[in-house]
Amino acid sequence: MFSRLIYRNAKRSRKENLIYFATLVTAIASFYIILSLGRQDVILFLKEFESDAIDKLLAQMSIVYVFALFLLFFLILFANRYQLNRRSKEFGLYLMLGMRKKRLVLQLLAEGFITSILALIGGILIGGFLAEIISLTVSKLVGQGIIGHQISLSVSAIFFTIIGFLFIQFVALVILGGKLFNQEVHQLLYDQMDKKQDMGHLKANVFHILVGSVLLGVAYWIVLYRFMDFAGLLLFVALGLGCLGTIFFMRGFAKLLGLLASLSERKSTKGLHTFTLRQFQENIGNRSTSVAVTSILTTLSIILLAEGASTMMGLEHVYTRSSSIYDFTVNGDNQKAEQFLTSEKMLPYVEDLNFLEIGRMKYKDERGEDDFPLSMVDWSELREQIIMALPSNDKEQILSGEMQGYTISPENPEALNLLGILEIDATTPYLIPESSYNGLLDAIGEKPLNLHSDEIALYFNPDLLQMDNLESMPILDNILEKAVKKGQSLMSINDQEVFIRPSIPMRGLVADRSVEIHSAFIVPNPMFEQLLNTDTYVSYWNFRIPHKLQEQQGLMKPMMEARDLLKASGFTFESYLQNFGRKLFYVVAGSYTTLYMGLLFLIIACTVLALQFLTQMKQTSGRYVTLSMLGAKRNQMKKSMHKQVLLTFLLPMSLACISGAVGIRAMISFLILYFDDQKLLYPIAITFACIVIGIFVIYGLAVARAADHEIDKLRWKPNID
Repeated sequence: MFSRLIYRNAKRSRKENLIYFATLVTAIASFYIILSLGRQDVILFLKEFESDAIDKLLAQMSIVYVFALFLLFFLILFANRYQLNRRSKEFGLYLMLGMRKKRLVLQLLAEGFITSILALIGGILIGGFLAEIISLTVSKLVGQGIIGHQISLSVSAIFFTIIGFLFIQFVALVILGGKLFNQEVHQLLYDQMDKKQDMGHLKANVFHILVGSVLLGVAYWIVLYRFMDFAGLLLFVALGLGCLGTIFFMRGFAKLLGLLASLSERKSTKGLHTFTLRQFQENIGNRSTSVAVTSILTTLSIILLAEGASTMMGLEHVYTRSSSIYDFTVNGDNQKAEQFLTSEKMLPYVEDLNFLEIGRMKYKDERGEDDFPLSMVDWSELREQIIMALPSNDKEQILSGEMQGYTISPENPEALNLLGILEIDATTPYLIPESSYNGLLDAIGEKPLNLHSDEIALYFNPDLLQMDNLESMPILDNILEKAVKKGQSLMSINDQEVFIRPSIPMRGLVADRSVEIHSAFIVPNPMFEQLLNTDTYVSYWNFRIPHKLQEQQGLMKPMMEARDLLKASGFTFESYLQNFGRKLFYVVAGSYTTLYMGLLFLIIACTVLALQFLTQMKQTSGRYVTLSMLGAKRNQMKKSMHKQVLLTFLLPMSLACISGAVGIRAMISFLILYFDDQKLLYPIAITFACIVIGIFVIYGLAVARAADHEIDKLRWKPNID
């Protein structure tokens, strides 16, 4: 009998509070997805290149999981308190019929256990399905056929999901059960009586609105204009002011809604206009702090979703190359490496094989005043031309000697970066023979350089310098083209004039990081042999996967096969897979956590609003009975309730959208959020905006449906139809 009572009550509770049960299932599914991250294809793939970083990421996921459990604990506590309040009369009747309090608490724990088990089953099944979909989707995005996908089930993720969820559910029920244990029967029977609502005074409420508006205004100003001051510490000040401002604003605005109701005398007899505003005012006024918290959570959700979206947009660039053209770089004995790369087993994987030589220029034989060897390069005329092309402020600082050092940054003017690079490297520059660079140009379909004996070209590494335009550098090209027209030499090497070839294509020299140089001189082969410091000489073999093979199998599969052959050969090598894996790791680490926390905050905020509204609906159900006795129709009461739901969700969401827009605008201004592809920005922004609005709409519809059910229970009252 007792077991059947428990089962029946648990079933009824799930039906009457479907919103809460669905939220539990969603939270459990998200827990499983986070904890099973280590079993996803993309993570298994990345472990081959970034094992240490992946281990740190998975450790952070555990921290995220604990933090999410902490948040969910308060949500469960709040929801279970709502459940107990709405069933207080039922519990009072049990006690009056002779049930002991210990048995009643045991019944609550058993009902909670049944609900938790069902939520766990549903959440783990949904989470497992979504984890597979996410794994397949990411694998598809980063290249078809990267990994042979296998359906994976993480036993550890299931275990920790079950243990963590049951623990917080048990603790919440014990806390609320203890509160129930200390209540008397009459408190349980009459606790649902309407309580007098404190709407405060007009002057105090206006003061709260003004204080809240000022605090929010100061927070917005700090975020928009002082975001990075004091190493970003002001951001925490802005966050604190924004939270306080939201709480004050909500408290004052909600209680002033009564003034709006009193001013609408003309509409007071039209429908239930005044009743709707009074109910909305009462629902928000005495719960203004929790409404403000939901607005803050929604703001954080919007910002986190925006950051996750910007990181996810970087996935497009993970497998879209910019300056890199080679798939593999091999170093070792030149002849043996060449023999291996041209062998039958490697030949199917090798295209555009190119021998790269590089080394520094030697010094002059004589020494200067400080007994240091003298540089062979005199680029004073080029330096003067670059200084003249600088913006006026930078030019004055350099000419006056105020600028002591250079910072190379994409945000700097091109001329300032050029000057800084050449100041560092032009004394003993790196040299690249023309034949090596011609091999690179041939791989991208460009014409060879065909340098004259007194001609060189300047090379700048686009990977390290992060140049926006890889094909040209306008200021440098303009200087060099003018010099060519005048037949002017801007540089001399070993006291011999040399001319600089303008406008050459610039690409990465190797597959990943073997050659980390900012700049170099591309010189004719005889000049390379003459000027090279042999102690600094290094060489590499570069090649690409054949284009036909890529069309047949995709890029990643033949790359991994070629990598396995190179591993077995014993040669030292690097591949584009390392660069690819590094970029992919940043995308995964950045997007998974932020999107997860953003959605979790949003779900918690919506659930709190929903349960708060239903609690108020239950506590004021007697008013709807009174309305029915006064002649109000059921449809009128439902329309009134639907408006209340709309206003209850719209108020915190409106303020959250304003605060979220300010936060996103500041993050874009300070390059914390970076959207490289503006065409892709708007579709993604609209998509995530629809997600936020959609979740609010779903919860709003669910609340309206539950409230409709409560009104339908009043059918037996006279005049209700």
